[in-house]
Amino acid sequence: MDSMQLVTPAIGLMFWTVVIFLLLLILLKKFAWKPILKAVDDRNNSIKEALSSAEKAKLEMKQLSADNDKILNEARIQRETIIKEARDIKNKTIADAKSKASIEDEKIISSAKEQIKNEKMKAMMELKNEVADISIQMAEKIIKTKLKDAKSQKKLIEEDLKKQMN
Repeated sequence: MDSMQLVTPAIGLMFWTVVIFLLLLILLKKFAWKPILKAVDDRNNSIKEALSSAEKAKLEMKQLSADNDKILNEARIQRETIIKEARDIKNKTIADAKSKASIEDEKIISSAKEQIKNEKMKAMMELKNEVADISIQMAEKIIKTKLKDAKSQKKLIEEDLKKQMN
């Protein structure tokens, strides 16, 4: 045997190897290739669905975040509106109270001035009546004593004034 014959395959062997290989390919194509491709396609579809679901979830999260921001902004606006209304009410209440107090003060001052005026008038009337009574009493005393000179009349008037003052 030649060493070349050992390395070179026989034509029959090559023929049967090719036939078996083709039969194997046909069998694999008919029975194994479709399930393998179906499994790969199913896997690809599940990955696509997962990516789609993830994208949907991402969009929903963005939407929720935007909604939350919108709600927070609305809450801030409402809070500021409520605070402004409370300040306005407080300022109006203070202004009303000041106005009422001012009116009351004016009434009290006016009433006090009126009372002072009335008391002053009353005191003036009493003083006039008192002066008139003193004048009448002095005139009576002067007439009763029948004084002859002006010196004694003056002395009598001064004494009487001193008594009235005490």
